[in-house]
Amino acid sequence: MLKFLREGLRRPLTENRPPPDPAVAALATTLNAAAQKRLGHSLAIRQVDAGSCNGCELEIHALNNAFYDIERFGIHFVASPRHADVLLVTGPVTLNMRQALERTWRATPDPKWVVAVGDCGADGGIFAGSSAIVGGVSSVVPVDLVIPGCPPSPTKLLAGLLSLFAD
Repeated sequence: MLKFLREGLRRPLTENRPPPDPAVAALATTLNAAAQKRLGHSLAIRQVDAGSCNGCELEIHALNNAFYDIERFGIHFVASPRHADVLLVTGPVTLNMRQALERTWRATPDPKWVVAVGDCGADGGIFAGSSAIVGGVSSVVPVDLVIPGCPPSPTKLLAGLLSLFAD
């Protein structure tokens, strides 16, 4: 144990930040510019888990890691729906989450967009038909965009968000 402690004191044990992906950087820059033009401010996202397996959440959380780091482009996640422009909803809507999703949607100010993430958010996915599932996100609140995949990659998430601003 002492050997590992000494080694850790001699050199850092963390990895260097990976080189930025130019395609992701261009996509995020375009998304932020579109949000600035349409909303007058950066894009604020509220993520809502309506009953997912957490596969989509892992990809959404990757948007904030050192590789994607979308905060540097002015795109950020917010803790309150009252500050959000986009509701990013994952998973099939369970009976227990139906009312919470409806309240979150009502608390989000206009203009707002609802994005159903993943195959489960689209139509219930592999959970469709279960007695514990209401259905996809569109069965509870109006959906503006569906980003398919099981789970969709962070790049697909960024591309999907950008399509919200297409005129």
